[in-house]
Amino acid sequence: MTSNSVIEIPGIERRRQHRQLLLIELGVVVLVALILIFLIPAIISNVRLNQLGRFLALAIATLGIDLIWGYTGLLSLGHGVFFALGGYALAMHLQLAPLEAGKLPEFMNLYGVTKLPWFWQPFDSFGFAAIAVIIIPTLLGSVLGYLVFRNRIRGVYFSILTQAATIVFFNIFNGLELFNVTNGLTNYKTLLGADVNAAQTQFIFYILTVLLLAVSYGLCRWLTKGRFGRLLIAIRDDESRVRFSGYNPTGFKVLVFAISAGLAGLAGAMFTLQTGIISPKAMDIAFSIEMVIWVAVGGRATLVGAVLGAVLVNFAKSLLSEQFPEIWLFFQGGLFLLVVTVLPNGVVGWLSSQGVDQMRSLLGVRKQVITYPSLEENPEVQQEREKIGH
Repeated sequence: MTSNSVIEIPGIERRRQHRQLLLIELGVVVLVALILIFLIPAIISNVRLNQLGRFLALAIATLGIDLIWGYTGLLSLGHGVFFALGGYALAMHLQLAPLEAGKLPEFMNLYGVTKLPWFWQPFDSFGFAAIAVIIIPTLLGSVLGYLVFRNRIRGVYFSILTQAATIVFFNIFNGLELFNVTNGLTNYKTLLGADVNAAQTQFIFYILTVLLLAVSYGLCRWLTKGRFGRLLIAIRDDESRVRFSGYNPTGFKVLVFAISAGLAGLAGAMFTLQTGIISPKAMDIAFSIEMVIWVAVGGRATLVGAVLGAVLVNFAKSLLSEQFPEIWLFFQGGLFLLVVTVLPNGVVGWLSSQGVDQMRSLLGVRKQVITYPSLEENPEVQQEREKIGH
């Protein structure tokens, strides 16, 4: 055996183990999707199922936020804009779908509009609206990202800029009567000939949300694995060193920000289908900050944590507001304080690091060690460690 062969064996073994882990993760994702589609609907009510569908739609947006914040280090506080744009793109089609040619949505008559505005006309086509749900937020994210990142704006300045952009878009939409900003776009009736509000149609929307979440997760996992993922982490940890190594971080950050914006738009569309309304309130800064909190609760740079955070926090919010309508906000604030002070890496981060060992100690199970177990359990060694720790 040559020396080259000896050197290549560890690399081949690592790649084999990497493929095995990916196959296991793929199997887990498929299993969870099957449970959500076939088992969960049989054990919970239609009301809770609709809630779960909405929360899974929100999880698509948090995947995008984890992609740019957890892996690339870009804390965006303006993703509500992309979320709302995706929702509006589909809602405009839902407003036009049941109308006869030449007819206008009811709210336009209240504002004295006699002809359908030119920017509404393309949304009469479902194909155009379905593409616009992703393309419009993605293009906006690309333009904003390029303008920001080419000037090397990052850190807290990037967060402040995204907040300012959110305020601008929120005020613009609030001034546009042709989007019915007072009540939002609502009262949907049909989509591709099906009754939007029928229980069977809503169940189809739920299944579609589960499938899109699985595909979005797969996309984010593919992006964060391998060389591209390592480059994103390098940009997060030390962008200057990446630049000195011959890479231009601008293009990578624009690409990731655009993908994240597209995922937010997709989430907004699925959320709109299952809630029956979209309004400029989705562009409110508070909503964008909430999405960031969901990622923090679940665990940054884990992807799984982004999904769990969105679902768990929103379910907790829903249940607490039902049981304790007057004081549930205190519970929510306590939860966030707990995460910041006790679980800074989120639930998934805690479980993957020290959570398992702490649970073992609570159950009285000894920690497994590879060598010298008697040395690990020696009281004198423990005392020395405590002294060194202090």
